[in-house]
Amino acid sequence: MLKQKNNFSHLTAIERINLSLPIQFLLENNLLKGEILDFGCGFGNDVKLLQKKGFKINGYDPHYFPDYPENKFDTIVCCYVLNVLFTEQQSNVLMAISHLLKPGGKAYYAVRRDIKKEGFREHYVHKKPTYQCIVKLPFKSLKLEENYEIYEYTHYNYQRNSSNNCLFCNPRQNLKLITESATAYAILDGYPLSNGHTLVIPKRHVSNYFDLPFKEQSACWLMVNKVQEILNQEFKPDGFNVGMNVNREAGQNMMHVSIHIVPRYGGDVMGAKSGMRCVIPQKK
Repeated sequence: MLKQKNNFSHLTAIERINLSLPIQFLLENNLLKGEILDFGCGFGNDVKLLQKKGFKINGYDPHYFPDYPENKFDTIVCCYVLNVLFTEQQSNVLMAISHLLKPGGKAYYAVRRDIKKEGFREHYVHKKPTYQCIVKLPFKSLKLEENYEIYEYTHYNYQRNSSNNCLFCNPRQNLKLITESATAYAILDGYPLSNGHTLVIPKRHVSNYFDLPFKEQSACWLMVNKVQEILNQEFKPDGFNVGMNVNREAGQNMMHVSIHIVPRYGGDVMGAKSGMRCVIPQKK
């Protein structure tokens, strides 16, 4: 199945002489703090106007400002980007912003609320087919107007997510969160088998992976791909073991689904490599 892609999503960017309404709201409520990133900034109008006001802000846009950020930020804003992307692309944006956000930082997503019907339509300026969709996010809603809504996002381990005692529902702040999407997050294992050992964990409290809805299973594996990219950049391993334990007989201790991504390095074990065929030692 071919991946869908909206090749004309960047054509929704417009030039303005004033701050966008979401940025005005964030500015008036003193929510633009520290080092700021405008992710999907388009022509960069908000970036330039805020820089003139003395804010330390950078912009990233794959079409207009293509230098991908290398550092992390206290505040990230993402205005009207998700409405022109397909589901998989939306998840990639959420994961990218989560990874670029400093621990304890906040991201703000502005989405359009004046879209009545999803689909392609001809852009009124560029005369190209641009895709538009309705977006709902599982984050705190700060402001809802007729034409737009603003969500506030913080890392999953910086909030209370459940009243149960599951450590995967309420991960500790001292663990490093790698990335997050609407339905899953990835965090460094508290008892790592190797440098960079990461868990991809669905937010739904389910013990058996096969009981997860298919869409949430897919979201986990999309995140596995993202985590692999991040670990390759940060730790440069020589290989990976990727897998999960399902039920206690298979070694599952935490009764909440998790996928292990274990980086492997040359010489990390003596003799034969302990790959997947060695999980039952007597069957090596």
